[in-house]
Amino acid sequence: MKFLKAPLFLSLIALVAITFPACKAKKLAEKPAPVETEKMYAPAPKPTPPPAATPAPTPPPAPAKPNYNFTNIQFEFNSAVLKTASYQALDQAVIEMKKDASVKFVLNGNSSAEGTDERNMELSIQRANSVKTYLVNSGISADNLAVKGYGESKPIADNSTEEGRVLNRRVEIKLVQ
Repeated sequence: MKFLKAPLFLSLIALVAITFPACKAKKLAEKPAPVETEKMYAPAPKPTPPPAATPAPTPPPAPAKPNYNFTNIQFEFNSAVLKTASYQALDQAVIEMKKDASVKFVLNGNSSAEGTDERNMELSIQRANSVKTYLVNSGISADNLAVKGYGESKPIADNSTEEGRVLNRRVEIKLVQ
């Protein structure tokens, strides 16, 4: 161990002796000029362009006329719960309804011909109320929405086929004239 200490100690001294002159401060030939801080941070003045003839301002674009041609909102058999596919149609209806907050709508609930007349009438009103709840939660005034249930009395397709019954389970959003 002693034989290692001596060479390491000598190497350390040699290293310090070599690097020590490099750390000495060097003298400058002349002092630098003082820096004026005000000029350093002041923004340079921008040249102003000569006044040009400015064109007349264009009027803002007219707001788009609302499109009240809504698609029917579909429901599953014997249910008043909104289908996931109906959310996109309802969101589009909300956008159009918000363009003119004074317009009133009627939500016409319908059902297919399966079940009793009383159950179908009750279900059609529940469906219309489901749509109304969604619209009110999206910012549409409840005063502008009326609910009407038609049961199975106004089919838009044949109730003898499953495809027709699916189309008849709907809520129509109509503009009040």
